[in-house]
Amino acid sequence: MIAATPTTVYQAFGLRIATRIPMPELYRLDAGSAEGCDVEIRFMASGELERHDAPDLRNENFIRRADEFWFYIPETAVYRIRGGRHIAVSPVPGADMEKVRVYLLGTCMGVLLLQRGILPLHGSAVVIDGQAHAVVGNSGAGKSTLAAALIREGCRLLTDDVIPVAISPQGRPYVHPAYPQQKLWRQSLDQFGMEPSRYRPVYREVSKFAVPVAASFCEQSVPLAGIWELVPSQDDANIRVQPVRSLDHLKVVLLHTYRHTLVHRMDLAQWHFTVASGVAGSSAVRRLFRPASGFTAAELARRIIDTARKGERGEEE
Repeated sequence: MIAATPTTVYQAFGLRIATRIPMPELYRLDAGSAEGCDVEIRFMASGELERHDAPDLRNENFIRRADEFWFYIPETAVYRIRGGRHIAVSPVPGADMEKVRVYLLGTCMGVLLLQRGILPLHGSAVVIDGQAHAVVGNSGAGKSTLAAALIREGCRLLTDDVIPVAISPQGRPYVHPAYPQQKLWRQSLDQFGMEPSRYRPVYREVSKFAVPVAASFCEQSVPLAGIWELVPSQDDANIRVQPVRSLDHLKVVLLHTYRHTLVHRMDLAQWHFTVASGVAGSSAVRRLFRPASGFTAAELARRIIDTARKGERGEEE
């Protein structure tokens, strides 16, 4: 059941977002109209969106049509993203609204950013000495846990999960802030000595929790200086930092684009290659190997900070 409220304007991903549905994860600006906002999110009753000339989503869950992108998450909702400005959501009966918002702030925003010409990377980004450093990697690599450790070392969080990278008129990549929250597995909370009962579960099917980080959140866009590919190492018990060859920078950016398999479905392959090339050519790209066992987040965080500062002074790694 969705309870309507007055329109509220939020700030996230470098965008002003208007919606009548409470979005507790986002940074609230004010209450008012959607006029002048970058994005409008509209929630619709179950089945209502599907009646608006929807494509057949029974056999294919992701469909692009003109300037629209539709997708369906079973037992959750149907979503439509249009023109980089409008998102419509139609939850199925009995859907977990926490889960509905997970996909809204994840896949929906990833698609919307692509429609707007903003490159979404998959990972977390923090600020080190006034510059953004993005931690990317495969699912389960420990990106959010490492970001939490970096915050404990005094860094400020820009974004968790989806990293919006925009290119300035001068060709320099910037990271826009998302919203002041992390998502951490219970195991990570336990390792950090954080009591899980203090935090809201992301949704009822997983033991992952929403962790507010308002006090350590950066609200301004920050130039991107470094990309760190976090890789669990099965045969090495030591932490290692390995600079990635210049020829392989692009591969890292392409591989760790958020929902990169949707790029071709959206007919954005050439744009993706061009923008990713610019990001890769403007950033220091390093591979960070962590032991597959043991909790080494604090050591990894200090290694990133030390290496980033040495790199900024032009010293060899």
